[in-house]
Amino acid sequence: MEFAEFASRAAEIEAESADLAVISLLADLFCDADDDLPTVARFVQGRVFPAWDSTTLDIGPRLCHEAIARAAGTNVSADDVETRLADRGEIGAVAASYDFGGQRGLAAFGAGGRETLTVAEVDSELRALAAASGSGSEETKLKTLYGLFNRTDSDEARFLARLVLSEMRIGVGEGTVRDAIAEAFLVTDADAAAIRDDDADSETETAARDRRDEAIAAVARALQVSNDYGMVAEVTRDEAESGLDEVRLEVGRPVQAMLAQAGTAADALDEWETAAVETKFDGARVQVHRDDEGDVSLFSRNMEDVTGALPEVVEFVADAVDEPVILDGEVVAMDDDGEPLPFQEILRRFRRKHDVGRMREEVRVELRAFDCLHAAGDDLLNEPLTTRHDRLSTVLGSDSDAVSDLLLTDDPDEIAAYESDALESGHEGIMLKNPEATYSPGDRGKHWLKRKPDVETLDLVVTGAEWGEGRRAKYLGTFLLSARVESESDDDEFETIGKVATGITDEELVELTELLEPEIERESGKEVDIRPSVVFEVGYEEIQASPTYSSGYALRFPRFVSVRADKTADTADSLTRVERLAESQ
Repeated sequence: MEFAEFASRAAEIEAESADLAVISLLADLFCDADDDLPTVARFVQGRVFPAWDSTTLDIGPRLCHEAIARAAGTNVSADDVETRLADRGEIGAVAASYDFGGQRGLAAFGAGGRETLTVAEVDSELRALAAASGSGSEETKLKTLYGLFNRTDSDEARFLARLVLSEMRIGVGEGTVRDAIAEAFLVTDADAAAIRDDDADSETETAARDRRDEAIAAVARALQVSNDYGMVAEVTRDEAESGLDEVRLEVGRPVQAMLAQAGTAADALDEWETAAVETKFDGARVQVHRDDEGDVSLFSRNMEDVTGALPEVVEFVADAVDEPVILDGEVVAMDDDGEPLPFQEILRRFRRKHDVGRMREEVRVELRAFDCLHAAGDDLLNEPLTTRHDRLSTVLGSDSDAVSDLLLTDDPDEIAAYESDALESGHEGIMLKNPEATYSPGDRGKHWLKRKPDVETLDLVVTGAEWGEGRRAKYLGTFLLSARVESESDDDEFETIGKVATGITDEELVELTELLEPEIERESGKEVDIRPSVVFEVGYEEIQASPTYSSGYALRFPRFVSVRADKTADTADSLTRVERLAESQ
């Protein structure tokens, strides 16, 4: 597929506001993608690599702006691009506003004039760009991007720029892609027509909707265990339901973690009668993979490879496990007496790439596993929690400290006593789980509940900042915080809730500026807009109603606690939770 065709179809999808129409347009695009189907299924989400793959292009806005400037001509600078960005609001519109191609030589033109750029070429060039490392890699990336932009027309440039910065902005998220895959390759034309036909009789329409929902469920299950939209799209097209049924967990390929929502012991017992109770560790989520050869890989909650940062966990698993497994758990920082340390300590180790040996001496970590997703060739996602925990005990040993205890009870007093012991031992609280529940990757349903003591922190997204004054003038010093807005749309939205500037040391200001500066989208005087990507844990005294911020709320006495490196913007606290906390005060 030519990249110009992809761009044209993406523009058509972007212009459509009706959800069903977007799905239909996307399904048509998938049907026409041919060999490029896996790539197209990723590109429409702003991805080059599968969702499970932590490889990134490592292209910041400034480098993208410089590439656009080079392709635009000798009289255009990166500063000019940023000025135009401040005026037009998003990088795709800026790229589309330039007339690229002035830097091409005659060899770049064929009989038709402009050299054709294909989807496969864009994918190949971006993958090569991602692989560039070491001395001179930034210039290599710049030349690669310049070469791509130099071959684009206006529409192509719009979507190439967005793709490079993982901001496709066409209203297509994971759920939309899932439904479009099903509609393209599993839903019959007759069923699609019956669903859309206002004159269809109710029995025909209901039967068609049921078959469509079954098709979507089959695609969703394959996506849950693979986290690879491109591969699942191709399997669906080529092998239909029979192929989807054969998609399995793969050791070394992480899946999304099952998530919990806030709840109480009364909620759990009312819903399930008997609850499974576990300690809620104040650690960082980790998924453990051990393959046939005995090699161990560790992945964060966001499916990033953190194997190198946690060598003692790798060594423990290598010694303790003698079969291929996928385990879910947390790594917890421990002191010399075996007592748990605060969450901030584990963050000193998580994602660490340098001085791992020294940090290992300073901060000791241990594994606390609480689930088993796969063992010795058996996928266990559809088994009940109790069965999975029994298999976990078999894998690691029932008396191992690495296996989280599981209490089954219908007694609220027993749950309260368990929680008291957990808190006295320095842990965060307890988890309440449905003993019969299956494991649903990426799902935040009602089968897992997290119970904490009175919550006085929120995990909020940084969406803006202000440069400091005096000796802090070169550092970002005041940070604008936003809560995530839950909606049926796949696009994340955020509403402001306050600013935080206290609780931050000079050393932390340096680190926060280094972390956030690449995410700056535009500047106006001392104020900057920041791409929603970094999550702060923020303490507060009270949530107040306030017209000052777009959420309608403000935090009283907000105080910076830490960067939640284990969270992304789409897993930060929601405005719904803020409202619930405000009402419960």
